[in-house]
Amino acid sequence: MTDTLERLETVRNRIAAAEREAKRAAGSVTLVAVSKTFDAGAIRPALEAGQRVFGENRVQEAQGKWPALREEFLDTELHLIGPLQSNKAKEAVALFDVIESVDREKIAAELAKEMRKQGKSPRLYIQVNTGSEPQKAGVEPKETVAFVARCREVHGIEVEGLMCIPPADENPGPHFALLEKLARQAGVEKLSMGMSADYELAIAFGATCVRVGSAIFGSR
Repeated sequence: MTDTLERLETVRNRIAAAEREAKRAAGSVTLVAVSKTFDAGAIRPALEAGQRVFGENRVQEAQGKWPALREEFLDTELHLIGPLQSNKAKEAVALFDVIESVDREKIAAELAKEMRKQGKSPRLYIQVNTGSEPQKAGVEPKETVAFVARCREVHGIEVEGLMCIPPADENPGPHFALLEKLARQAGVEKLSMGMSADYELAIAFGATCVRVGSAIFGSR
């Protein structure tokens, strides 16, 4: 087994154990393997081992490696988990199955326009800045429920879930709890939260997908 395959198997086993510990159904948590900065050669072993859901931070980087890989692995699901600029909305709608970083009105409007134009419906998540960090993208927690409503009522787009990246120097538990509370208030079912260092804790708080990169592919 390669190092990537061993690490992938370890992560899968730990997710399954965390599901059991939280008394959740087996398979209720989706593993998003974060392949940003890794080339096609580094990603291929995970694909060959059956991993089919991947996350990328940048539209342009994803465009450079995923079209060819997806010709071979047709059932791959691709998530955009990094910030989206409005001038990349067209490319994002064309390439990604899930866009997790909807964080402002302009992005919602551009995505709605492109989805209508292209006849495509990527699943959308609102990124919430649970720590109110000025340097970080995301909707403020107090504005989240209203923003979800505007996405539906003003822009005509459905929101599948919420996503967060807790502050690096804080206990992530309260941030996961806050995101789960906001999701209930907003009437959305999915929670994208938890990364390599804290995905098991996120599962305990209700994560439906976890974004794991270095624990699978190694350090960047």
